[in-house]
Amino acid sequence: MQTLKKHSLFAIGYFLLIALLGLVLRLFQLVELPFDYRFLVHTHSHVALLGWVYTTLTTLIYKSYLSKASIHKKYRNLFWFTQVTIVGMLFTFPFTGYALFSIIFSTLFLFASYVFMWLFIKHTSEAQKRTYSYKCILVSLWYMVISSIGPWALGIIMNTAGSGSDLYRNAIYFYLHFQYNGWFVMALIGILLYVLEQNKIKLSPKRFRPFFWTMNIGIVATFAISVLWMQPPMFIYFISGFGSLLQLFAFGILMKWLLPLREKIKNLSSRLFCPLLKITGMFFLIKLLFQILGSLPYFAAVISSNIDLMIGYIHWTFLGVISIAALVFLSYFKLIRLSKGTMLLYLIGFFLTEGLIFYKGIVVWSKSWLTANYLLYLAVASGVFLIGIAQIFINQFRKMTKN
Repeated sequence: MQTLKKHSLFAIGYFLLIALLGLVLRLFQLVELPFDYRFLVHTHSHVALLGWVYTTLTTLIYKSYLSKASIHKKYRNLFWFTQVTIVGMLFTFPFTGYALFSIIFSTLFLFASYVFMWLFIKHTSEAQKRTYSYKCILVSLWYMVISSIGPWALGIIMNTAGSGSDLYRNAIYFYLHFQYNGWFVMALIGILLYVLEQNKIKLSPKRFRPFFWTMNIGIVATFAISVLWMQPPMFIYFISGFGSLLQLFAFGILMKWLLPLREKIKNLSSRLFCPLLKITGMFFLIKLLFQILGSLPYFAAVISSNIDLMIGYIHWTFLGVISIAALVFLSYFKLIRLSKGTMLLYLIGFFLTEGLIFYKGIVVWSKSWLTANYLLYLAVASGVFLIGIAQIFINQFRKMTKN
């Protein structure tokens, strides 16, 4: 348990670092900084996906499924090897961008992630393999592997079509789609089902099968949204809309099962567990509605040419859905400490930054005037968000207090 707490502390440390990098990126338009903006963007995104989320999810999966499998030494060695690759990216991307050493560390990370999946499949018991939570975690890890086709393809594309080609952009979108919507989302759903299964709350086969298949078909189909910027044939818009509706239907199945059980769920953990799960569910529903909107030809064209709307959506998913759910489950397993005050500050920072980002996107769309000092307001909001995450990090070093 103490080892996993340390691993969770690493994850929160990465979370704090990406919040700091986010603030620095906001400051670029206000003051002159001695960094390459594009290189810092690469650093920010890699540490976010591979440092914060990957470390968190693999820690949660190990805690849930592998902690009793007598592979502690193998997992520990893999964990530290993975951290070397992440820190390697952290100290190469800011100075070189995509270059020899950053690519080497990124490649080594991919191999480490494949080894983790192998450990998961090899060392889970037959009883675990029969659970619905296992099925969700397994498919999430397959999405993780599938997403890596994107990075592998980039090298070939750069040497043939070039970094300015449509193929290059689509390879990045392929990676991001199956990371966010496949690996991250299905892993968190799997952890949720695991928590409920451990408390004798189980989905019936009649509900799980339609949920599982509609969600996963929807995940695959909604990759079509990522290529709508190319204004493809109309049937691609149909596929993206169909996939979005399937995911909304799957979410409805899950909610129809969970809502009558809210009193039982409320008693599973701290007083924060149920409210934060509700908030995550609400944010996820809004994300699904965004997907449906983004599948319509008019809005697809608007969004693909509006960087602020795209960033707002990505941050909504990453900070509003994935990160809050990750914090909730880390807290449930007593790997970190959360308090009402820190989560309130987190949510205030989240709403301030999201509100301002979407505000600018709407201003650009409507060709209106942007308020004076917008960039300053956004930097201040990012500062509030940073303070919220810093408080979560600092709380890990304090004595346990009641939530």
